[in-house]
Amino acid sequence: MAFDPVKSVLAAGGKHGLSDSEKRDPIGLAVVALNKFAQSDLIDRLGLRKTSEQTVFRVTSAGFKTASAAGRAFARTGGKGGGKRVPAAANTGLFDLTPSEDEQMLVDVVTDFADEVVRPAASEADEACAAPDELLKASLEIGLPILGVSEELGGIATERSAVAGVLVHEALSRGDMGIAVASLAAGAVATALSLYGTDEQQSTYLPAFAGDEVPAAALVLAEPTALFDPLTPATKAVRQGSGYVLNGTKAAVVRGADAELFIIGAELDGKPQLFLVESTTDGITVVSDPSMGVRAAGLTRIELTDVAVEDVALLGDSATYREVVQNSRLAWCGLALGTAQAVLDYVTPYVKSREAFGEPIAHRQSVAFMVANIAIELQGMRLVTYKAASRVAQGKDASREIALARRLCAERGMQIGLDGVQLLGGHGYVKEHPVERWYRDLRAIGLMEGAVLV
Repeated sequence: MAFDPVKSVLAAGGKHGLSDSEKRDPIGLAVVALNKFAQSDLIDRLGLRKTSEQTVFRVTSAGFKTASAAGRAFARTGGKGGGKRVPAAANTGLFDLTPSEDEQMLVDVVTDFADEVVRPAASEADEACAAPDELLKASLEIGLPILGVSEELGGIATERSAVAGVLVHEALSRGDMGIAVASLAAGAVATALSLYGTDEQQSTYLPAFAGDEVPAAALVLAEPTALFDPLTPATKAVRQGSGYVLNGTKAAVVRGADAELFIIGAELDGKPQLFLVESTTDGITVVSDPSMGVRAAGLTRIELTDVAVEDVALLGDSATYREVVQNSRLAWCGLALGTAQAVLDYVTPYVKSREAFGEPIAHRQSVAFMVANIAIELQGMRLVTYKAASRVAQGKDASREIALARRLCAERGMQIGLDGVQLLGGHGYVKEHPVERWYRDLRAIGLMEGAVLV
């Protein structure tokens, strides 16, 4: 039987010493679930504690082109209403971005998962342009897809958990950004449905994300055009009868060949909108599209040719679209923090052990200053990102903070990757060391749109 962290925790609350209030706390539940996973033999049974040989299909330069995956048939329900929403977090009135005790515990166990499971698989996943299936299944079993989903809808959130979401993104990307994106993609769709879906949309799709067989899914905003502006997508939607017809090409689609459900951004009547599109819909073609970085996410393009969807496919309004763009960028900032931290953690002992002219290179001022600057810039990135996440969690306008975080994480994150390569010298350029991969991944922060969400 597949391990269900939420059911398992709820059933064994007394065993783990949880009070009634703790049993309802989303982070507390996640921590116990993750600890249960870490203490089980699941990692060993899946062979994930050490690097395993990859059997996934290598994406060649020619790539692949195929009709979309034939996924499950989501049963339509006739629910009416605006949907159930997770309430905003309480405003304590204190300017304190220190993670709570429960949030820190969550960070610790996800970091262990990233170190023990994700990091060893990262190099081969990058080469294969796909994350190992066993690893993705393990990431599902620790409850990642339902972290931002309301408890009423089968998730574990009793309040908006943007801060916890950013912390999880950061912790996972310390192992590898590409695998982190692949693991978090389904959760982005589930979170969007929880935050913006109607009763019918939530009851139709969310049960699958809270079940044992979580569908692969993707939040799709990016397009393969120069200077792409997510608020003016080239993909068009037109009204036809009681539904809509979509045409266009979308890029950076995470695990597009496996996805069973997409949330696609398109322009409708001059305004950007989001549409729920099932992979079985006629007119969807998936094309391999490996990139410079974030390769383990299995990035693809999808071509939409007269894709007809029902009226229920429209998710929210144009304001919803803008909020999704912003909160997706915040999630990418979280990923930047984790990868930049990985760079700092790697180069610090390296410069202390690497010798030149009879002494460690860390004794050279230029080297020591460069490492110190990485730490300084990383703390600045972390400060603005956490502040933005705290405002989102409290339901406040975070447009300014998210814009600042994205600008800082894009520019400083890329510089941290470059400095990491520079500090390793010739070793920074070869795949024997992971810094060159982290540099390629960090360059994606200012370019990627969608895919992840908090």
